[in-house]
Amino acid sequence: MLEQVNRAMEYVEEHLDGVIDVGELARIARTSEYHFRRMFSALAGMPLSEYVRRRRLTVAGAEVLAGERTLLDVAVRYGYTSGEAFARAFRAMHGVGPGEARRGGVVLRSQPRMSFRLVVEGSSSMEYRIVEKPGFRVVGRRARVPLVHEGVNPAIAAFIRGIAPEVVDRITALSDQEPDGVVSVTEFFSDSREEGVELDYYHAVVAGADVVVPEDLDVREVPAGTWAVFSVTGAFPQALQEMWRDVYTQWFPSNPYETRPGPEILRTRFLADGVAEAELWTGVERVAR
Repeated sequence: MLEQVNRAMEYVEEHLDGVIDVGELARIARTSEYHFRRMFSALAGMPLSEYVRRRRLTVAGAEVLAGERTLLDVAVRYGYTSGEAFARAFRAMHGVGPGEARRGGVVLRSQPRMSFRLVVEGSSSMEYRIVEKPGFRVVGRRARVPLVHEGVNPAIAAFIRGIAPEVVDRITALSDQEPDGVVSVTEFFSDSREEGVELDYYHAVVAGADVVVPEDLDVREVPAGTWAVFSVTGAFPQALQEMWRDVYTQWFPSNPYETRPGPEILRTRFLADGVAEAELWTGVERVAR
C-alpha cells in the first residue's frame, strides 16, 4: 500500500499549481478519502492540507527568488486570490514577506517532498485481533481537549482529576462488555491530527445499547461494526503512543483493512513501576488490495 501512497504524493507534486483532488489521491492510494486523510496525518505528523500549503509556499519561494514572474502572478499560480493573502501566508512560513525575499539576502524555509517506506525494527510482531461487535453505548463524562502527541496530556489529566470518586464508581458499574471497566474514548471531528487540534474525550465505559443512562452522564451511541484490537505492555504513556503510531505505519499498510469513521477506545491497566498494559480498539472495514 505504501507504493500507492507514494504515487499519490507524486500527484500532489504534479498539481501544486492547480487543483489537488483528495478523492483522486485516495483513488491512487486505493483507499477511502477518510482513511487516506487519517493515514497521512499519522505518517506525516501533519494534516494533508498543511503539507500541501507548505509545499506550495516552498515552490513559490523559489519562484519569488527567481524573479521571472510578478509577485501577483506567483500568488495566483499557487492558489491565492490576492497579493495580500499570499504575502500573509508567505510571511507565516518563511518569516519574511515575498517583497523582502525578492530583494535578496534572506533565508527561506523549505518543506521537503515526502515519501514513505516501511521500516522493520526488531523481530517482534504486533498482537491484534479482529472483533465483530454489535451496537453499544459509550457512557461517562466528556470533555473537549487538545491533542498531545508525546507525554501525559495535562488537559485530560485535569479533567479526570475533576471527576468525583462516587461518579467514577457509578460509571464503572455500568460496564457490561469488553473492553471492560473504565476506558478512554477519543473522537476527532476534523481530518487534522496535528498537535493542539481539539477532540472529544470520554472517561467512560462500554455498555449495551439498552443500558439506562443517568441524566448527569454523557452518552455516545456507536453502531455495530468491525474492530481491530491491538495489545501492548510497556512504559506509560510512551508504549501506548508508539503502539498508535505503529498501527498506522506498519499494520494498516500490511493488512487488508482501513479505518472507518467513529471513536477510538483505549483500555489501560497500570502495573508496577510506571508500566501499563493496554488495548487499542479502532473501527475498521475490510478492503480489497
